[in-house]
Amino acid sequence: MIFKFTYSRYRLAWLTFHLVVGVISIYTPYVLIGWFYVAFVNSIIATMRKSGDTDNRRADLALMIAYFASLELVARMAKTSPWVPYELSKYLMFGMLLLGTSLSARGRLGWLMALLLLPAVFIDLSGLVTGYQPIVFNLLGPVNTALAIVFFSRLPMDTEHFQRLLLVVLFAMAAALSFTFFNTPDYDSIEFSLAANFDTAGGFGSNQVSTGLGLGMFLSFLFWFNRWPLTGYRLLDGFLMFGFAFQGLLTFSRGGMIGGALGILIVLFVISLASTQQRKKLRLPSVGKYAIPAIILSGFAFNAVNTITGGMLLLRYQGETQGTLAGHREKTINVLTTNRYDIFIADLDVWSQNPVFGVGVGASRFLREKVEYVVAHVELSRLLSEHGLGGLLYFILLCTYPVYTINRVQHTLIRGIQWALFIIAIYTTFHAAMRTFTTPLLIGISLVSVLTTAKK
Repeated sequence: MIFKFTYSRYRLAWLTFHLVVGVISIYTPYVLIGWFYVAFVNSIIATMRKSGDTDNRRADLALMIAYFASLELVARMAKTSPWVPYELSKYLMFGMLLLGTSLSARGRLGWLMALLLLPAVFIDLSGLVTGYQPIVFNLLGPVNTALAIVFFSRLPMDTEHFQRLLLVVLFAMAAALSFTFFNTPDYDSIEFSLAANFDTAGGFGSNQVSTGLGLGMFLSFLFWFNRWPLTGYRLLDGFLMFGFAFQGLLTFSRGGMIGGALGILIVLFVISLASTQQRKKLRLPSVGKYAIPAIILSGFAFNAVNTITGGMLLLRYQGETQGTLAGHREKTINVLTTNRYDIFIADLDVWSQNPVFGVGVGASRFLREKVEYVVAHVELSRLLSEHGLGGLLYFILLCTYPVYTINRVQHTLIRGIQWALFIIAIYTTFHAAMRTFTTPLLIGISLVSVLTTAKK
């Protein structure tokens, strides 16, 4: 099913379809549930029946992983559980990545990374981790990231298929955009404060929604910047990018929007380093020609939201709180990071007491001295405190292997995009850990081998 709209010439119609599904999901979850399962069953059958070599089947399976893992965010927002269970994306990615590795596995380093995580499953120094849910909540994200390295590494695909891989994620995020936009109450009825806003995030977790909208902003920029076919109208492509920026800023959750902006800057920076000869040979887009309109558009979105919120948005991004404005609280790194710094330091303290094997999966939250029972938002500190030296080696491999792979990419534009995806993925682990699809999926896409030819 998803192959019909990814290969279709009528992308505007399919984009509209996803926007409409997002709006309908505000009132009833059953249309989204039906679409999710019909599309999934149809696509998995089509993939397994498809003739051709293994790489073609793996490339189509990659489309499925990207689309359904991303679409599950909208399912969370629409409260489709138990029909589309909460965090189903983790289980889906796990199952489909295992299926993909059975077809072919080239990133064998990922197996080592997965093995480094296993010892902590059998450890619980807190004595308070019960059931399988804490294991799934904390462990399946990094496991999926390791499997994504196994499956996606050196997966060959042409530039058109690479575009489709990004397109399916953008379509899913478009559904999330329309859900949040039309589910946001009248602005006059919202009491904006210097904290993340539940109402403007469509009634769901602002951190996860902001991460998705920031990713949507980055992807819509790529299609607009490269003139890749999306809506068929340049102005409409730019308006979609503006929509992601506008609604993402309204959530007041900074992490996701900073990640999207960071991705855009990285692409522009990498292209700006290309020589004149490379730019002519590859017909790279002009950085100045598109950077200035993008900056103006982003500034307009920021100013519009800042006006709507009575200047609160600017204060929020300056790291102000009610306490700092009143003079009762000092603006420290912990205030700027919304208490993430204290959790990070507390996790490091737990690790210092259990440096080799850690305290076990899910146990660190019970053993911190000052911030007990708070889930970790920084994956690095969680890996260290709960997995010990194994977690440290895991994170080192996660940060070094993609760098080695991406630096070998010859095409400047593709290298810039994959660098941006990798940086967004790693950055996300510092504000949302690995609880969403973002890090495993983007790490995977950053490792595919895109077969390019110079344009004539």
